Amino acid sequence: MGATMNRREALRRGALLLGGMASVPSILGVLGGCSREPAASGTPAPLRFGESEQAIVERIVDIMIPRTDTPGALDVGVPAFIATALEEVYSQDVRDRYLEELHEFDAAARQEHGKPFLELEPPVQQAFLQRIHDAAIEDETARSARYRDQLAREIRGDAPLEQRTQIRPSGGRPFVLATKQLALHGFFVSEPGATQVLQYLPIPGAYHGCLPVNEAGNGKRWATS
Repeated sequence: MGATMNRREALRRGALLLGGMASVPSILGVLGGCSREPAASGTPAPLRFGESEQAIVERIVDIMIPRTDTPGALDVGVPAFIATALEEVYSQDVRDRYLEELHEFDAAARQEHGKPFLELEPPVQQAFLQRIHDAAIEDETARSARYRDQLAREIRGDAPLEQRTQIRPSGGRPFVLATKQLALHGFFVSEPGATQVLQYLPIPGAYHGCLPVNEAGNGKRWATS
């Protein structure tokens, strides 16, 4: 990687090479200590959550990763991590779509329950979020199946295959799934997530392959491999 490549370009290239949403938080975790560079002329405006938008993201990630006997998403700053990931890595179109779907999520809560999401009782919030999440999973599974079927038909055909530069079908992940994926990665690259929820050894010892998780140390999955 050339010395002249700036931080934003490095993040974007890394995200593209490693598959988009799944790679972004890991890259941000590695490069999070780099100083922010001044925005170049013509750079899209930074993402700024409004107060209600920030509160919705905070409530969603708190439901997904609550504080238990270990810190939760809010304790390690996951909402700020999500905002930083969207601002530093993704295009303006992705940011706009994320905010648009966030508003649609809140509007759906109003339509279904007569109140905005933040005014619902916690059990109702959890049930509503679970329903939206499950529907998004079902839609994405069906979309991926159609994509695989299309590829299979093209492979069996005689026509030359179209060059593909995307690992998954275009369109991005729905708001709830994008938030979940960023929240999980943001949490597990944090120090509490990596060291208290997962196993972490700065200097690993002997390698023992193919062990069941419950036999590997304290039964937790490893933060590093």
